Amino acid sequence: MLTSRLIKKNSIYRGDSMTNRDLIIRLRQDQILDREEFRQILKGLCPEDEEFLYENAREVREVSYGKDVYTRGLIEFSNYCVRNCLYCGIRAGNPDCERYRLTEDQIQECAETGYDLGFRTFVLQGGEDPFFDDDKFCRIIKRIKDSFPDCAVTMSVGEKSRKSYEAFFDAGADRYLLRHETISPDHYRILHPHGQSIESRKKCLYELKDIGYQVGVGIMIGSPGQTEDHIINDLLFMKEFQPQMVGMGPFIPHEQTPFRDKRAGKLQDVLHILAIVRLMLPEVLLPATTALGTLFPTGRELGIKAGANVVMPNLSPKGVRAKYALYDGKICTGEEAAECIGCLTNRINSTGYHINAARGDCAGFLIKYFVY
Repeated sequence: MLTSRLIKKNSIYRGDSMTNRDLIIRLRQDQILDREEFRQILKGLCPEDEEFLYENAREVREVSYGKDVYTRGLIEFSNYCVRNCLYCGIRAGNPDCERYRLTEDQIQECAETGYDLGFRTFVLQGGEDPFFDDDKFCRIIKRIKDSFPDCAVTMSVGEKSRKSYEAFFDAGADRYLLRHETISPDHYRILHPHGQSIESRKKCLYELKDIGYQVGVGIMIGSPGQTEDHIINDLLFMKEFQPQMVGMGPFIPHEQTPFRDKRAGKLQDVLHILAIVRLMLPEVLLPATTALGTLFPTGRELGIKAGANVVMPNLSPKGVRAKYALYDGKICTGEEAAECIGCLTNRINSTGYHINAARGDCAGFLIKYFVY
């Protein structure tokens, strides 16, 4: 391939004047850039440079994952939340949010439906709802793992104590997604009320990693107050932390939050950063998010072409999908619904990639279970 030949031909020099293509090749080789180099390729790429970036990202992801795109069955079990994040539609301070909780039996039924549809990873996602204590979560995890030992369980339930994280892990949870949102304290304070801190979030992330989870971090691109320096800080943190998953999507405002009048993030910015993260973390599991598909009709397909390799159809009962509204306009039917896996498969096939029904662990990660 063209980019492979360029890398073999060039030993990238470290000079004062480097083109965007030079920097893309260096990022692919070294898996890191310095701050000013990141700034250069974040500021704007011409269409030819964009395609060069995406081509490199695709080639790098194919080294570890080939043409496979992994599916995760998303179970949004509760939209109750004690947090009051200023961007979020299910924040505690939203009196107009129609609340719901799934029962343990309903969650199990979602997993059973997903298994029959071919899913081998289930993502338990919800607000930080005290109703679901450690005992409930452990019962839910163990029941799913006992029923489907060839499947992975990913938790996305917010900040907990180390004791809770250890209990979930011992019950069978494999992965934990805890987006850090922004690593910069000044930006974190813009997005969250007093009492929430990036220091607390980082502590949780390092505890999760130490316990043995496959850990996911992530940011909202285009969130209020975000600057180039904030994004560069996030990229450098991701490189240092070495997560197994990175969940990134555009900021999309919700009409019932203080950020209702803020602009949404830009599609092009999300695609650029997806590709940069793929070059920086070649083996990472990188979703083409629902928010990306909400922002633009073919957003997830474009995300796949920019280096993403995961999609997350919704397994939640149809009657509650629209109620888990972190942002306005969330797609809840059609290809977003797990029942239409055939439609999603066709869309992924159109990108030149294909759905793989395996549990899809991070390449190179030593997993607890070796049953496929």
